[in-house]
Amino acid sequence: MTSLAIIVAAGKGLRAKRDQDTLPKQFIPVGGKAVLCWTVEKFLTSPHIDYVQVVISSQSKELYQTALAPLADPTNSAHAFAHKLLPATFGGDTRQASVMAGLDSAQKKLGDQSPKPEIEHVHIHDAARPFVSQEILARLTTALQTRRACLVATPISDTVKRTSGDDVIETTLDRTNLWSAQTPQSFQFAFIYDAHKKAKAEALSDFTDDAAVAEWAGAKVHIVAGSRENVKITTQEDLTMAEETLAPQAPLLTDIRVGTGYDVHAFDEGSACIIGGIAIPHTKKLKGHSDADVGLHAITDAILGAIADGDIGTHFPPSDPQWKGAKSDIFLKDAVGRVQKLGGKLSNIDMTIICEEPKIGPHRPAIREAIAEICSLSINRVSVKATTSEQLGFTGRREGIAAIASVCVRLPEQD
Repeated sequence: MTSLAIIVAAGKGLRAKRDQDTLPKQFIPVGGKAVLCWTVEKFLTSPHIDYVQVVISSQSKELYQTALAPLADPTNSAHAFAHKLLPATFGGDTRQASVMAGLDSAQKKLGDQSPKPEIEHVHIHDAARPFVSQEILARLTTALQTRRACLVATPISDTVKRTSGDDVIETTLDRTNLWSAQTPQSFQFAFIYDAHKKAKAEALSDFTDDAAVAEWAGAKVHIVAGSRENVKITTQEDLTMAEETLAPQAPLLTDIRVGTGYDVHAFDEGSACIIGGIAIPHTKKLKGHSDADVGLHAITDAILGAIADGDIGTHFPPSDPQWKGAKSDIFLKDAVGRVQKLGGKLSNIDMTIICEEPKIGPHRPAIREAIAEICSLSINRVSVKATTSEQLGFTGRREGIAAIASVCVRLPEQD
C-alpha cells in the first residue's frame, strides 16, 4: 500500500504576517525552521507516508529551497527520510487548482519510477498546520481501509452566533453535529484524482476544500477525530503561538556554581585610578601590566574560578607584551564568553573595593553600569560596595587598592 501526502504551500498567507515578517506565513521561521519545514518533517518521518509532494507558487522556488535546507543536516531526524520528498511542483490561482497540480505531478513522477508504485491513499494537508500528529495520520490510515473519503475534524464546543452583518447577533445556532474541519483530508487516490479532474473539466473552481469536491463527486465523507492542537496558522496571534511552541527548549541551568576573586594593585605616579571600568580622578594611578583595573580583575578571576578554568594569568599572561596597557574589559568579556560557551549564564556579581582613597561612593552608580554593560547583565544583578581597612595593612597605609568579588554562575547539569 503506497500512501502519498500533498502539502499545499502556494498561498500568500497575508493575514498571519506581523510587522517584522516579509515572507508568506509558510516560509516564516519559527523555532529555528520555516513553518513549511516543520510540516514536511512530520510527514517524512511518518511510517504511514511513503511520498511527499509539496505544491508551491512559481515565485517561491528560492524560498522553498531555503525553507527545506535543514533536511540536508545529518543531525536532523528527517534527513534519513528525505528520499520520500518528490520535487516541488507549482500550484494555481486557487487551492483547488494547486491540489489538482499536486495530484497530477505526483502521479506523473511516480509513474516514471521502475517498478511503478501504485498510489492507493492520499492525504491533502495545509502547509500552515505544523502540529499534525502521528496519531492523526495513523487514524486516517486505518479509516481509509474501509472508507474512500475522510476528514479530520473536532466538534465545535463554543456557542455559535450568527450576526446580521453589522456585528449584531441575529440568532444562536444549534452546535449539535457541528464540526470544525482540519487537514489532512484523506482519500482513496484514484477517487479524488478523478473527482478533481471532472471538476476541472466542468470549470467548477469554487470548492473550499477537498472534502467538498468529494461530496460533489458522490462520496460520503467520514469524520476522523482530529486534535485541538492541530491548529492552522492563520493570524498573527497564531504565528506568535507557533513560535513559542516550536522554539527549542533551553536546558535547565541547575548546576549552580559560586566563585571568588581577589586582586590588589599598588599605587604609582598618575592622575586617575581605573576601577570597575571607570576612571576615577586621583593623585595616583594603579600600577600593573594592563590598565590595572583591580575591580574587573577580581570579577574575572571569580568567574574563572566558578567554572574551574584557571585565572587571568592563565589566559592573559603578564609576560605577553600584547596585553601591556590593555583595557581589562577584554579579560572580563572573555570570562563571560567562556561561561556562555558552556551553555551557562552569569547570574550576579558582588564586588567590594578596599581602600582609604580615592572615595568610591560617588562613582559607584557609574561602576555598576559599566560592569553590567560589559557582562550583559541587568544592573540589579551587579552590587558594588566599598570599605576601608581602618588604616591597617598596605591599604590602610595608602599604598594601593584591593578588591574582592563573588559571582554566581548557572550551568546545565553535568554528569
